[in-house]
Amino acid sequence: MRFMKLSQLTVLGISGLIAVTTVQAQSTPMAKVNGVSIPQSRLEFIVKARAAQGQADSPETRKTLREDLITEEVIAQEALKKGLDKDPDFVSQLEIARLTALVRAYQIDYVKSHPVSDEELKKEYDSLKTQMGDKEYKAHHILVATEAEAKDIIARIKKGGKFDKLAQEKSIDAGSKSKGGELDWSPAASYVQPFAEALMKMTKGQLTEQPVKTPFGWHVIRLDDIRPLKIPPFEEIKQNLAQRVLQRQFATFVGDLRAKAKIE
Repeated sequence: MRFMKLSQLTVLGISGLIAVTTVQAQSTPMAKVNGVSIPQSRLEFIVKARAAQGQADSPETRKTLREDLITEEVIAQEALKKGLDKDPDFVSQLEIARLTALVRAYQIDYVKSHPVSDEELKKEYDSLKTQMGDKEYKAHHILVATEAEAKDIIARIKKGGKFDKLAQEKSIDAGSKSKGGELDWSPAASYVQPFAEALMKMTKGQLTEQPVKTPFGWHVIRLDDIRPLKIPPFEEIKQNLAQRVLQRQFATFVGDLRAKAKIE
């Protein structure tokens, strides 16, 4: 569990939309099933969507997708014969799918109509560098539910107790306890306050004298090492910066839409 990382983007799908392009309808059917045409555009749409997720377009992939679409059409025709398209659950699922597709289409349109300039991206880059600082930290921690338990762990470590062993026994952070409480190299800004603040005040090899409280519980922290932080060059993360800017802009836009909407 990456319990304290703060760098994740808003879950609105913008990151995957930058690479998506609209598929032009093609008149030639991909196949016919009992006289019903399956348009080639349906296959092209799936291929494009997969390519946006990093999956390769190949003749073998297209052959597999074609067979899948034919099978789906065969089953769908049988479902229609049984009148399953009138089933209330199906109708609800269809409406949910329609809404999901509409939201996706609007997100794609938003990305197209709101290009992010290089000037905006460079501002975002400078802001990111300021936020991340110039150092990153390698630390261990033990997360527990109460201050009393955290204080007891600190006392046991000072008396010679092994930090790694105590982390495996006591920590409630599933993501690090199996590694003895070890955390990845990260800038302080990647962690929740006041965990980040505590890190920046510590020196190499130091153990926290008092437990550090965060919304996740009480932490016992040991700072293992500090090194200069290397921010990737602007061009290398330009795409990610565009995603960050669009995520923020779209979230604000959606918030404004909700504020103006009449919700009863």
